[in-house]
Amino acid sequence: MVERRIKFGASVPDDFGAIADYAREAESLGFDRLSLGEHIMDGSPPRPTVMSIPALAAAGGATRSIRLLTGIVLIPLYHPVMLAKLATTLDVVSGGRLDLGIGVGGQRNTRGEFEAMGVPVDERGRRANEAIQLIKRLWTEEDVSFEGRFYSCQNVTLRPSPTQTPHPPVWVAGREDAAMRRAGRYGDGWYPYLFTQRRLKASMDKVREEATAAGKDLSGFRWGLLQPTCIADTREAALKIAAANVGERYVTAERSAEDIAQALCITGTAEDCIRQIKERVELGVTDITLQWIAPDLRAAREQMRIASRSILPYFEG
Repeated sequence: MVERRIKFGASVPDDFGAIADYAREAESLGFDRLSLGEHIMDGSPPRPTVMSIPALAAAGGATRSIRLLTGIVLIPLYHPVMLAKLATTLDVVSGGRLDLGIGVGGQRNTRGEFEAMGVPVDERGRRANEAIQLIKRLWTEEDVSFEGRFYSCQNVTLRPSPTQTPHPPVWVAGREDAAMRRAGRYGDGWYPYLFTQRRLKASMDKVREEATAAGKDLSGFRWGLLQPTCIADTREAALKIAAANVGERYVTAERSAEDIAQALCITGTAEDCIRQIKERVELGVTDITLQWIAPDLRAAREQMRIASRSILPYFEG
């Protein structure tokens, strides 16, 4: 098979008991990566959620080659030593297939889940910056001692080491300048979500600016994107589904649900979606995870199959 320059991921739908089966199908259809986020509680009342590392371990055990992206782990809710160990475990048992996507939360009921875990929500960004630095040391050094503002440890050695060398890549997600600073200074990839193309381009420029200020080399850096996508027989049908499932969340007096969906989502026939993906690739995106916007799980699976037949082959070679 010809290798694609652009890597495609498939976001896991909310059918958690079927994750192993979904992972096998995504791999067989030629997707490069599987992505799954997490929440302790999401919404009020909370919708069903799972934690990404144990769920992706099930996906890894059912597959051979597809990469596993925690998209995203809420890093401030973990002690860095425990998260380093959990991530190492997933990397080892999957044969070195982990991409550790991290973020600090910020949508919907963020404060509620932080309070439930006893973590001050206004410390989450500073905790994340400190945790990334400690986790990378724990992955690559022995007898690690660390005294930070939030975390400390003495003479910690985690064995085995991750399968990937020097360590699994860390992809940073977020929407604010602080997240872009975090990605540029500490990350190995950038993974935004619900960005217009203009905002996506500006965020990538900001990440580069922060990396330059920190004297960091971005060769090998991954420019990811979690992209809500709806594939249908017509552009109008796809846009209607996207407006109902995404646009309605952010509608304002100035902007309709359809306008918002058009700005934030990829919608239309396979040919329409190819054109919209190309626009993002031209901005510099190297890794795009398609998050299916569908009325039910069956329709989400069907969109994944259509993408495999009609979209992924276009980007081969």
